[in-house]
Order: sequence, then structure tokens, then C-alpha cells
Amino acid sequence: MFGSLFRRNTSQKLGVLLLIFGFIWGLVLLRYTVQQPKHQNSAELREQILELSKRYVRALAEENHNAVDGPHGASMAGYADLKRTIAVLLDDILQRLGKLENKVDYVITSGLTNNTNSTNSNPVSAAANKQINLQELAAFCGLTSIDGFPHCEEKIKWMEQMWKSETCYANYGVNGTVCSFIAYLSEVENFCPMLPVRINQIADDDALKPKANVVTSLDGLLEMLAAREELIWIKQRIERMKDNWIADMKALAKKQNLENRPKKKILLHLGLLTKESGFKIAENVFKGGPLGELVQWSDLIASVYLLGHNLILSTSVTDLKGYLSVLTGNKDGCPIRGPKLLDLIYIDIVGLKQLQTVLGASLTHYRCLLRVLDSFGTEPEFNHAEYAKKKNHGSPWGKLNLIPKQFYNMFPHTPDNSFLGFVVEQHFNSNNITLNKIPRTNKALIYGKLADYWKDKTSFLDIVRKYAEIHGTFHNEHSVLLPKYVINHGILSGRDLHLLLRGTKVFVGLGFPYEGPAPLEAIANGCIFLNPNFNPPKSRKNTNFFKMKPTFRELSSQHPYAEVYIGKPHVWTIDIDNPSDVKEAMRQIMEQKVDPYLPYEFTSEGMLERLNVFIEKQDFCRQREIWPPLTALKVKMAKPSQSCVEACQREQLICESAFFYHLNKETELKRYGIYCKSLKRESDLYLPAFNPENQVCLLQSDYLLFSCAGSHEHYSRICPCRDYVKGQVAVCQDCLEREVHS
Repeated sequence: MFGSLFRRNTSQKLGVLLLIFGFIWGLVLLRYTVQQPKHQNSAELREQILELSKRYVRALAEENHNAVDGPHGASMAGYADLKRTIAVLLDDILQRLGKLENKVDYVITSGLTNNTNSTNSNPVSAAANKQINLQELAAFCGLTSIDGFPHCEEKIKWMEQMWKSETCYANYGVNGTVCSFIAYLSEVENFCPMLPVRINQIADDDALKPKANVVTSLDGLLEMLAAREELIWIKQRIERMKDNWIADMKALAKKQNLENRPKKKILLHLGLLTKESGFKIAENVFKGGPLGELVQWSDLIASVYLLGHNLILSTSVTDLKGYLSVLTGNKDGCPIRGPKLLDLIYIDIVGLKQLQTVLGASLTHYRCLLRVLDSFGTEPEFNHAEYAKKKNHGSPWGKLNLIPKQFYNMFPHTPDNSFLGFVVEQHFNSNNITLNKIPRTNKALIYGKLADYWKDKTSFLDIVRKYAEIHGTFHNEHSVLLPKYVINHGILSGRDLHLLLRGTKVFVGLGFPYEGPAPLEAIANGCIFLNPNFNPPKSRKNTNFFKMKPTFRELSSQHPYAEVYIGKPHVWTIDIDNPSDVKEAMRQIMEQKVDPYLPYEFTSEGMLERLNVFIEKQDFCRQREIWPPLTALKVKMAKPSQSCVEACQREQLICESAFFYHLNKETELKRYGIYCKSLKRESDLYLPAFNPENQVCLLQSDYLLFSCAGSHEHYSRICPCRDYVKGQVAVCQDCLEREVHS
């Protein structure tokens, strides 16, 4: 058909083209006027009309290509300009049709639900005394499901009755239609999934944002840090590591395409350094005070800056108020929405408490932007306020109702959270002349700068002393707790500490502090780490340090990451209260020689790679796509009483809680060979799950309770596992086009 059309003269072809234009726009107008008694039928008809339009245009484009470049090309040579014109027009039509589809759907759904004279015009009104029909929601607003949003239905019903109770709802676009309710409840209060038309509009806006360019100098950041006394330690750390940071940023840029990334405005609020916190960490940081959190903050600041984003630092509540442009004087019942100033907020638990006080009800606008630095992890059962209250879980740090992946840990110990990590400081490389001249002798450097760490450890150290000369970096050399045979160096600078480690055979743990960065620094300098094990494991059930932590995680040793992910010959995990075990371990350690070792994920390049992926892919505001990609999903069935953490580890995989939302559907369970005779929805930590005796499936009704950690004695958990890149456990093998580091 189209071949004969294109063999006619130019005017005829233009006439046909105009006819098709008219036909398409006629269909567009028809989309505005289609009215069917059944919403599902009208939706299907609109879809058919749109598809038919696209098919006509594609056919025309294809025929145009064939006519000019095919067997009749010689006779059509005079129409080259027309060909190019038609091609441009057709491409433009297709793009406009794609955009028009979303806009027309929005107009139609708003118009349909705005007819207040009809008792069936609003699906909430039609279903006031029954569960909302998801097909009706789909027909009206483009939603296919509200699974994973347990409060969406009740909130829509509440809005249907109460949307006129506060004048501010109208300011957010609420006009009495179900689509306006969902738009408000998804974009303002985060109780419902976002409308597809709004997701696409926001994506279009993002495409217009400035691009982030990789930065290859830290001078501007160092100047910024120098102006703040409380950030001097952070400045000094970044300055010491400057050459490594810049070299690794350049190396990553060569391996991966870092262009066309939107430049984001990122606020970092260091609550632990604020005067309002009362911690005085900045004052004690050079006196042997805790450094783990500052190490992580330092490396996060450097990474955000080098990745080219707009970095904003806050170290006081006054700073916080200024950066958020906090508004006051709200007399309405719904929260105030300030200007869209930020794309991400990195914060710690202390800072989050300050943020709650500053923002009040308006925190809801910023909730999905939060990334909370949380060393030891927050498990879903503590994060979920209602569930924690029901279970009487006491913790001042839980009950925040965030998506668990918004908590960023120092180590990959809690798969329900995200692993941010830090960078192990390196002062030397294998080609360093000074390094090669340092002899490694039978020295044992003790891991412990404070007096309490050494308490009741003399008998253990007496055994270690028989095999190695004992050194320490104790901040008070006159302490009575320090054995007289210890050679104390006092608090050392980073460079001097690493020089000492380069000449040391074994780095000796005393059991505390838990999960610090120092053992990885020692291993990276060629030391063997003597890691005290805990039997029974330490947790909030038996250890005061963990009693108020929002996790039931059990520590099998002082440093579980070193024990599990590194192991021998670099890490020896033993019972330091068993003299024979200590003697045998020290005997073998003294006979061994090991090379320095550092997992890729704890290098500056590894952290830059990981953080860049998180910034680009983790999206807790729009729920646009699942990340990691579903190609990494491997479904496993746990045994009764077994958690998904254990079930995945058994297969040398990692539990990926981001996949729970996808897996929590009967259709998906069937795809993976799980067939349910009956189906129930409940809210608990061990869901989704399967009872093998009666083939009953239980699905999760509350997405905040998706947990890798939960288990049940009668149900087999249905577990979403994934693979990982060795040395970069936060990244699956299909997540990036990257080299595999061994």
C-alpha cells in the first residue's frame, strides 16, 4: 500500500502525509472524548488507538526508507530532501505521541474523577465500604498496584472525607479526585506509589539538570575544610590521602563512563560534631578519642566532592536551619513544603534527631532524601516504630520508619542496610624506597588506645610477650593498667603509625573496640591480625554496649568482617582466654610471612565506585526502578527457623532486601516454581514465606518490614539472594560494566 503511495508525485505524497497527520490528531481528539460505561474497556480502547497510531507512523517511516533506498532509488533521487523532511517529521510525531500518552491519560483520569455529580465517578466513593479495586485505580490513574504501601488505601479513604479540612491541601493540588489524592500521598507524604505520569515528568526535568564533572584536585575542598575548626582532623586525613584520592578518581574515570551524570545538591550534616550534641568529639579527637565515625565522614566528604556534586557541609543546628530554608508559622494541619534545594542529605543518627526537631511535620518532604550513617546497623524490626513498640524493643535510635536501605553501615554486616564503608589509609606502596628498608621483626602492636581496653588482659599479654616484643600506642603512658614491659609510643600521627605497622609482625586485638578500621590498616601494612572470638556471640542480649543498639545482630568476634571476608593467613580468630589456643596461634604466626592485603572495597577507588552507584541508582522517592537489576536475583528457599541471611550465605550469595518488593507477588512466586494452594497477607519479619505442609503462602503487607534477618519455626522463608563482585560486595556482577577485582 505505502509503496504505491510513494511512487506518486511530491504533492500527492504531501497530501497523504497531511491526511495521516489529520488522522492521528483526530485519534488524539477521540482520546479526549472516549467515554465508556466500564473504565477498563475505555482504557483498553485508548491503548489500542494509541498503538494503531504508532503502527501507522512506523509503517510510513519504514516504507519511506524502502522507497528511497530500495530498488526504486534511482527514480526517487529527486526526492532526497523530501525524504529527510519526512524522516524528521515522523520521528517528531513518534516522540510527541509518547509524551502525549501520559498527558492525555492524566487529563482523562482527572476529568473522570472530577465528576462529582456521579456516584461512580470516584473509585473511593464507589468502594467506601470495601477494599479499593486495583483495576479501577489502574484505569483512573495509571497505577497497576499499591502492593508494598500498606497505608495507601486507608489514607486515600481519609483524604476523600477530609481533603477540605485544611486549606493547604489545595495548595498541593488536591481537588477532590482520587488521582489528586494519590499524587499528594505519593509526593508529599510518601504513603502511596507515585503516578507513572509524574515519574516521567520528573525524569524529563532531571534530564535538563547540569552534569557532574569528575574533579581531579582537592584544593578547593581543603580550603573549605580549613575554615572550620571542628573539621581540622577531617582536613588532615584528606590532605594525607590526597594523592591516592586523585589517582584513584582518574583510574575509575578511565574504567567507567562517568559522563552525563546529573549534578546533585548534597547536604552533609555531621551531627556528632555539633555543639548541640554535647559529645565534644572534635575536642578529644587528638587525645585517643573515637575515630571510626570521623574516618567514614572524611571519606564520604572526599568522595562526594571528587564525583563532582555540589557539596554543602553543616556542623551546627544553625547551619542546618539555614540550608533547609526552614519556614515557620504553619497554622495548617499538613506539612510545609519549602523550596526544592536538595537532592540528597547524608546525616548521622544524632543529626537526624536534630533534623526532626528543626523540621517537625515538614520532615516528610525530606524523608526519602535521607542517607543515615549508622556504624552498627538498624534492623527493620527496630526501624518500624509500630512493630518495635508491639515487641517492646527499647532503643533511643530506632523507630524512624525509613526504608532500611537508607541506613549506611561501616561494614557489610546488615544486608537490610546499605554498605557505605570507608577507605583504609595507605601511606606507602610496594615501590616505596623507605618501605623496603623497614625490617619486619617479631613485634606485636596492641590494638587499644584507652585504659579500659587493657583491663583484665595481662595474663593474655604475658603469653604474647613470650613470642613477640609488645608495643602500644597508649595515650597515657603512666597508667597502672599498662604492663611495664609494653613499649609505648603514645598517640602517633597516621604516617608514624603506618611506619610502625610496617615493621610489626602481629596486630593484637583485646576484644574492644568492635569493628573499627584499625585492623584493616594493619592487614594492609602486612601485619597478621589476632582477632579475639566471642563465644557466645556478643549482642544486645548479653552485652551492655549493644543493649540500646537497634539490632539483634550477633558478633562472633571483635572484627567479623576480617574473620569472614578475609580470614587466614591474614586473620587468626581465636579464644584469647584459652592459653593453649593463644600459644599455638602465636607460634604459627611467628613462622609465617604474609604480603600486605587490602580488599578493593576499602580502597579510595572502591569507595568512589560504590558511592557513585548509590547516588545514581538508589531512589527512595520515586520507586522508578529496582536496583540492583533483577538479572542478579536468585530465589532460594530457607529452612524453617532459618533467616534469609543464612540461606543466601549457604549458597555463597548475599540476601538483597531490595528484591523483596518484586518477589512479594503470587505471579512471581509461580515463576520461581512456588505454587500456593491458598494465599494470605500479613505483616511480620519472616514474610514472604511458604508453609511446606499445607502449601500456604504468606505475603508481606508492610514494605518497611521486609527483612533478611527474620525467621519462623514453621515457615520456610522465600529469599531474594544475589551474587556479588569479590572485593566489592555491595555491587552485583551485572550492576556495572567493570573489571572484576580479585
